[in-house]
Amino acid sequence: MTLDIVSIGEALVEIMRTELDQPLDRPAGLTGPYPSGAPAIFADAAQRLGSKVGFVGAIGHDAFGNCIYNRLEQDGLDCSGLKHMNSLLTGIAFVSYRSDGSRSFVYHLSGSAAAAVQYEHIPVSYHTARHIHIMGSSLTFSDSMREACYKLARDIYQAGGSVSLDPNLRPELMDPEKIRDICEPILSLCRVVFPSGAEATMLTGANTPEEAAQTLLDKGIEIVALKEGEGGSRIFTREGVLHVSPYSVIEVDPTGAGDCYDAAFMTGLLQNWPLDKVGRLANAVGALATSKQGPMEGAPYLQEVMTFMQRQGMPL
Repeated sequence: MTLDIVSIGEALVEIMRTELDQPLDRPAGLTGPYPSGAPAIFADAAQRLGSKVGFVGAIGHDAFGNCIYNRLEQDGLDCSGLKHMNSLLTGIAFVSYRSDGSRSFVYHLSGSAAAAVQYEHIPVSYHTARHIHIMGSSLTFSDSMREACYKLARDIYQAGGSVSLDPNLRPELMDPEKIRDICEPILSLCRVVFPSGAEATMLTGANTPEEAAQTLLDKGIEIVALKEGEGGSRIFTREGVLHVSPYSVIEVDPTGAGDCYDAAFMTGLLQNWPLDKVGRLANAVGALATSKQGPMEGAPYLQEVMTFMQRQGMPL
């Protein structure tokens, strides 16, 4: 079976504060663990939407690793590229949410199983997938993970598949200028890039998101899907700019919404849908992803999305 999509990178659990404005430097309530990691969230969301997805990552032989593996396996992903590491603990992120919508993180990643991904772990069948999605965060954790991302992206590209990148810039993990440099080998292969406005300018050095999108198009990228949260999204191509209206939802947890947007966008694009339809699906899935606590918990199945879109008067 040829996979539609391969996602590669960090798999971790997330443990979060139960209330807003509770910093992580003092005792307070926590909830979790929830399966997480941007590439894993993307993979799970794409599988739920109907794509055939394989995930490359690494987890420990521990309860947190079981939390991640069980979720991905139950949702039907091909987990043959998800390796259990005997001597390493599963990656962990602790998260605190602020009233203004911002977040703060404490990570245990660089010395964990999450960073131990190696090119040699990748199943042979993954190299001929139709598409590979890369997260900028995955390029920052370790040399071996970065090399695996570069090599697998090149393999799939050379076999006729396509490549997408979500910059997913994490200043907590690496200086933005260095992230820009390490994203360049993926950008040179990309069909689609999925930045926020701030990420677009950091990634390119441009002054505005619009200038950044044009810079990326000038590099040969086909589509820049600019994620704008409550404002919806804008899709930039050489033919022009398409604004896609947002969907309304009561936000519970924004973590993972952008990853779910990416998953929906690529699911529609790989089915050769027109961009307006692709954009509506992506906006709806991104909105629904915020409606439940936990990074993967709001990732919907396609029928749920279609019902949601119909109720809001913007059907698929």
